[in-house]
Parts: sequence; structure tokens; C-alpha cells
Amino acid sequence: MPDISTPNLDYNDMVEAWDINDALMGGTLEMRRQGKIYLPKWPNEDPEGYKQRLSVATLLPSYEESIKQNIGRVFAEPTVLSQETPDKIKELAEDIDMEGDRLDVWAQQFFSIAFQYGLAHALVDYPRTDPETVKTRADEQASGSRPYVTMLNPRQVIGWKSKVSGGKVILTDLRVKEVIVVDGDDFGQTKIEQIRHIMPGKVEIYRRNTGNDGSASWAIHEEWETSRSDIPLVTLYTKRTGFMRGSPPLLNLALLNIKHWQSQSEQDNILHVARVPILSVYGLAEGQELTIGSSSAMSFSDKQKQGVEYTEHTGSAIGSGKTSIDDLENQMRQAGAKLLRAENTSTKSVDQTNEERMQENSPLYTMASSLEDALDNILQIMAEWIG
Repeated sequence: MPDISTPNLDYNDMVEAWDINDALMGGTLEMRRQGKIYLPKWPNEDPEGYKQRLSVATLLPSYEESIKQNIGRVFAEPTVLSQETPDKIKELAEDIDMEGDRLDVWAQQFFSIAFQYGLAHALVDYPRTDPETVKTRADEQASGSRPYVTMLNPRQVIGWKSKVSGGKVILTDLRVKEVIVVDGDDFGQTKIEQIRHIMPGKVEIYRRNTGNDGSASWAIHEEWETSRSDIPLVTLYTKRTGFMRGSPPLLNLALLNIKHWQSQSEQDNILHVARVPILSVYGLAEGQELTIGSSSAMSFSDKQKQGVEYTEHTGSAIGSGKTSIDDLENQMRQAGAKLLRAENTSTKSVDQTNEERMQENSPLYTMASSLEDALDNILQIMAEWIG
């Protein structure tokens, strides 16, 4: 039965692509842990043989490296605030998340998540204050309260609702799954899963409770009111597929990288087989035994009917496998570089080409512009909060 923890249908549609991203970003060890999900077991393959094949499989990190290179291009120049930025906002930008991260450092992490998953969220929040002791803005400043931003992985945002107002889609309900660490007695700690239910003017915290019969259910742990008439969430899209929906921009590269992982395993396996010749013995008399070694000799009565020889692989399959892997790697290079190419590739004059180079109208440049807009929106919400 659906409850507060039930994800939106749109959320479930995005998870499969996110799982692929997480596996590849985890590198060789994570891909091995995924086992048969990304490296299928061959029909009739011996379980121990598959286990051995999996244990020596190695991932070519094309997907991970392409993501890092594209992010590096966006942040090749330092992220700076405009000269018109108020001093108070500049001060907040020095510790944007109240965890010691400057805006430029935080922005790179924010863009990295969005680049991997297709979108990332930033929740602009304000510390809870005691209404009995904090009644004016001066009281807030004296208490050290200030707005800050929390980065949300899209996996955390499990549910949302929206409406159209004034021709614009407005977020009206948000559910965020999070894990907090609670200190216990004797220096112990416990991880607790909770869901933050955010609505305009109100926040509810749900935690899972276990009944006397052992059944678990979600119930409100605490709730409070806020001063905002909206939900201060800013979403950065790098490949938008709908409201609060996205897809990894380099998903095609990720799929090719998985295919390379599988093909490389097969190539390594056939090399292992081909490198070991098979000893064939013919004409051996019943009950006759042979000793094979550098200090041993064999005796046969008829060379035409008896003998020993090695059978070796012709190597044709090895060459075909290597060609296939080389083709895959070329495809991955092209897929990883596609974000740098301008969308319009029609014939243009020199002046047109130079003008478009100045505009840098590539998909990656568009993503960088979206990042700039998202950061502007975050700082604007902060500015509104402090008046």
C-alpha cells in the first residue's frame, strides 16, 4: 500500500540509468560486485570458471574519464561573482553550505552530480529558530542564523507535486529521503532513515516505527512551520526530459563502456585459452603410461601410427575480438566528445563560423549556462531570506 516512502512513477523510470552511472563511476571493483548484472554468465559456464573470469575482469574507465574531462572544461576558468554582488552575499558565498565549502568548490560538486544523473537539486534552507527568543531580524543576526544551501542527489528526491500558475510550473510538494546519524550512549551511533516532507510554509519529518507485531510504518516524528510561501528548491538540468526529470547526458557512452567491459572479458578469456596448447597423444597402447617433462623421453614402435603433438589455436578469433574492441573504443571516444560539438553542422561562411565559436553554442556550453542560472537563483533566494 502506498505511503510517504512510495516514489513517484517518474522517479522509478530514471533509476535504471542512474544504476548504470553508479556502477561505472565505482570503477572495476564496483563492476565486479555487480556480477551477473553487467557481466552475464555464459550458458553451461562452470560457476567457479565464471567467478575466476569475473575476478580478473578490468574496466576501461572511459565513462568516468569523459565526465571528469567535461567538468574540467566547464571549470577551467574560476567561478567569480559579479562586481555588483552585495557584500553580504559575498560573505555567504565563502561558506555556502555552512560546511566550509566556498561557492566555486560547491558549484563543481553540484555540476558533477547533475552531469552524471541529468539533474541535481539544491535546497536553500534556514536554521530553525526559537520564536520565543528570536522575534526580529536583529535577533536572527545576533543568533548567527543565516541561509545556506544543501546539495541533494536526485536519488534522494523520491516524490514531488506541481501545479501551473501564471503559465509557470510551480513545485507544491517535495519528499526527500535522507539518513542521519544519531549519537547514542557509550559513544555509539545509529543511522536513522527519515523522509523530509516539504510544503509551502511547513516541514514534516517522517521516521519508520516498528509496531508490537513487528510491522513497520512511517509516522510523523516532528513538524514545524516556515516563513516561506514556496519551496526553495533549485534544480539544475544537464539533460532535461520533463519537470523534475532528467537522463544522464553520456548514457550512450555508458552503455558502450559496459559493452566494452563484457567484450574485454571475453577477449581476455580467449587469450587465456589460446596461450595454452593442448597435448595430443595417439597410438598409445592400452595400459601404457607416459611421463611428460624436460628430463623424460618417449618410446614408440611405429612413427606412422604413434606419436605426440601439440594442438594450438589458429588465432583468427583473437584478431576479430581485438578489432571489435578497437571499434568500440573509437565509438566511445566519439560519444564522449559529442558534448563539445555545436548542434548545427551545416556549411557556413568564415564569419558565421567565427561568430558561433565566440558563442560556443555546444551542449556543454549550454549546461554551463544552466549552472550559472542555477547559482544565480540560489543566491537570489538567499538574498530574499536576509532581506
